[in-house]
Amino acid sequence: MTEHHPPDRLPVPDGEPVVRLTDVVRVHGEGTRAVQALRGVSLDVHTGELVAVMGPSGSGKSTLLNLAGGLDRPTEGSVTLEGRELRGLSPKQLAELRRRSAGYVFQDLNLIPSLTVAENVALPRELDGVRTAKARRDALAVLEEVGLADLGDRFPDDLSGGQRQRAAIARALVGERRLLLADEPTGALDTRAGDEIIQVLRQRADAGAAVLLVTHEPRYAAWADRVVFLKDGQIVDSAAAGMETAR
Repeated sequence: MTEHHPPDRLPVPDGEPVVRLTDVVRVHGEGTRAVQALRGVSLDVHTGELVAVMGPSGSGKSTLLNLAGGLDRPTEGSVTLEGRELRGLSPKQLAELRRRSAGYVFQDLNLIPSLTVAENVALPRELDGVRTAKARRDALAVLEEVGLADLGDRFPDDLSGGQRQRAAIARALVGERRLLLADEPTGALDTRAGDEIIQVLRQRADAGAAVLLVTHEPRYAAWADRVVFLKDGQIVDSAAAGMETAR
């Protein structure tokens, strides 16, 4: 397996979790069509910690991830990101906090096919107001971290599935966002490529980020510090993972 090197450790704030969900309820729809996706979920994820979320289909895993990153709002309960309660933020404030603090790896990747890999990765930095040249330098640095240093000028359609997934992770990492959210990032990959992706996520956690990973693979959950099990929208168990076995 290729060794990828994380950046220097990020500064760690005292005590506070990077993201905290408290008694979170999320109901989709209304009346007889209402579906309770989450039922009173509480979860803290701290700096330097990789937490894996497992559970059957429909258990609320993706909803939990979306709420943690401010892509959705709870019906009840509270979500705080870097100490800021998301419920009271305006849409503009919430978008700014998401861009600055959270990186997302989606199941469908959402890479823009008309942009090169480096341009895709640099885009969040440019949206942050960073000048194009600096954004590109930041993009190339994180592409090196994920093993794509030589592919920055290619387009997404020219890459393999594993390379596209690493490009999506690079985009989530750029700018050293404090929280990294990954929804089944190894789902379409072979074992070797999946192992490399998990190694990158593990190294980012070791460098000081908080990582929340949704996975159905015990092999990859074993790289986490803690595994949370969801069923019917509730946390039914939480356990330390066997990282030494995985490595």
